[in-house]
Amino acid sequence: MSRKKNSEMVSEDEDSDIETLESDIKQMAEKVLLYRSTLPDQLNNTLLSVLAIQRPHFPQPSLSSKPSASELNIGSGESSSLPQDPEIAKKVKLLNEKISSNCSAMPAVLKNMKDCIAKFDELDSYNAIIHPAFKRKRSG
Repeated sequence: MSRKKNSEMVSEDEDSDIETLESDIKQMAEKVLLYRSTLPDQLNNTLLSVLAIQRPHFPQPSLSSKPSASELNIGSGESSSLPQDPEIAKKVKLLNEKISSNCSAMPAVLKNMKDCIAKFDELDSYNAIIHPAFKRKRSG
């Protein structure tokens, strides 16, 4: 009779353990569903904010050859961000224009780089005899 009671107690303990494990599994499943629904948006927002912070500010150069009054802060009690010397101002403007043109050329440069990488990968897929000096080291 004592064995019967022991076996009943063991089965009750096992049942309670199984129930707690099942409830834990349900809670974990709910958390996973919650994370799956919210985590991509959080990661996207975080990435966008990090990229926005790291993006340098390039002021757009004006189309006129002379800086406007707003660029020189004329009439506002603040000191001008442009130098007072016309020679230096011309160099600063030229530099800003070069930076702007370089930024606008970046998509084309990136496209060319991607095309070159695709050609390299295509050459790798031929499995031709290539001298080891010209092969890329593969990681992992």
